[in-house]
Amino acid sequence: MNHPERFRAIMNYQPVDRLPVIEWAMWWDQTIERWKGEGLPKQLNDVFEISEYFGLDPYKQFWFSTNQPTIAAVQHHVDGGVAGMDDYERFLPHLYPDHSAAIETMKPWAARQAAGEAVVWITLEGFFWFPRTLMGFVGLMYAFIEQPELIHRINEDLLRFNLGLLDQVQHACVPTFLTLAEDMSYNGGPMLGENHFEEFIAPYYRRLLPRVKEMNAMTIVDTDGDVTLMVPWLERLGVDGVLWPGAAADPATPPGCGQYPVPGGGLCHASGHPPVPLYLAPHPLRDDLPRPAGALPVSQSGAAAPRGSPDAGPRQPGGDCHQSGRRAATGNHFRYCPSYTYTHREQYPLRATHGI
Repeated sequence: MNHPERFRAIMNYQPVDRLPVIEWAMWWDQTIERWKGEGLPKQLNDVFEISEYFGLDPYKQFWFSTNQPTIAAVQHHVDGGVAGMDDYERFLPHLYPDHSAAIETMKPWAARQAAGEAVVWITLEGFFWFPRTLMGFVGLMYAFIEQPELIHRINEDLLRFNLGLLDQVQHACVPTFLTLAEDMSYNGGPMLGENHFEEFIAPYYRRLLPRVKEMNAMTIVDTDGDVTLMVPWLERLGVDGVLWPGAAADPATPPGCGQYPVPGGGLCHASGHPPVPLYLAPHPLRDDLPRPAGALPVSQSGAAAPRGSPDAGPRQPGGDCHQSGRRAATGNHFRYCPSYTYTHREQYPLRATHGI
């Protein structure tokens, strides 16, 4: 199987020759600098180049910034200050840039993807993410109650921007999948209730997702923490899957171990052993993880793709990781370390890409 075929097959619960080996979360710049001091070649800066060096599958991401005419795979932030409609309108000349020139650079990747040599995916900023970026978290929470017209104005503009991008992208390189950056759930669950989700977020998904499906691409929502309660909301909108790395708020009851089994970050098993970040764990941890009856690697349930260590911050030295990557650097000390998630395999139709 080639790379796009493998991804589509596993996301549709079909047999595959092997699991994809991917990292969808960008590494921190501090992490890359530390790794370079431990053996990562200093000329490597691009996320795709570093992934190739580690021997990961060739997944090429383009992130469409809302304030810069770039599609580089880095997170772009507008450091807020929007407290009301006047502030937002003052920001407008600096938002929603023209990506035409950057989109032209996607065309060579269309040929690589058509040949099965790479998987192309794009990231658009979502309808919770972007208002939160403009207003800050506290400001957004107040705006749900006090300034609903501001949130709808922002999301109408964002929807128009995102739909325009899809029209342009379709003529350059149709992605295999699209992610919506949202981060709507944290360690305690969703950061907004279902009523606010339906009022402020869902209407824009209902207008965006049909366009994605016309392109024969999958829509995957990137959200941190415990997404359990949010899964039905996303599923009824036609979302195809979720990304999330976060561990549960209660280590004794990780996501997936409750009445609604959902794969989540961290470890899900019956031993009472709390999730341990691999960069803090002894080397034998991965080999000694308990696998009780009923708790299987989520990959065995289908529609799950592995990714690397979800919180590879600057505290994670390559030499401290278990030898589980495909590529070692100088002196066989530098390793890329996947994390592991265990979950129940039943009752979860929404696809997931996360650490296993």
